[in-house]
Amino acid sequence: MSEDLKALLAPALAAARESRAEGGIPIGAALYVDGKLLAVGHNQRVQMASAIRHGETDCLENAGRLPATVYARATLVTTLSPCDMCTGSVLLYKIPRVIIGENRTFMGGEDYLKARGVEVTVLDDPDCIAMMEAFIRDEPTLWNEDIGEED
Repeated sequence: MSEDLKALLAPALAAARESRAEGGIPIGAALYVDGKLLAVGHNQRVQMASAIRHGETDCLENAGRLPATVYARATLVTTLSPCDMCTGSVLLYKIPRVIIGENRTFMGGEDYLKARGVEVTVLDDPDCIAMMEAFIRDEPTLWNEDIGEED
């Protein structure tokens, strides 16, 4: 992985670690516009007792209301392959690029994003993989709740 991509992933990874330290699910995201970091977020379903605050949606919420022209120049970086809800958010706001830390522990809507013209890059980052493997091993019930699976 290039140093540039690792640098883009760093804020999302730090946010994921922050979420885990708070007792939450370790998924983080960062939104860049014109190469500048605009917002960071992390999964807050546990912390906020929320049904929808995944890393990506929390990041978008933290960015605030933006015009379509801003989203059209954005890149969303996420530590984990985006679920259907987060995939839908990318498509709704027409974000043209998504960089994914890893998709080994969970494969989200990457194919759908690509089919809709979104540029998708998977980094296969070992830190993201290790973090999610440990979380899934240690918190299977919480993980299944987050992705809508039954125990």
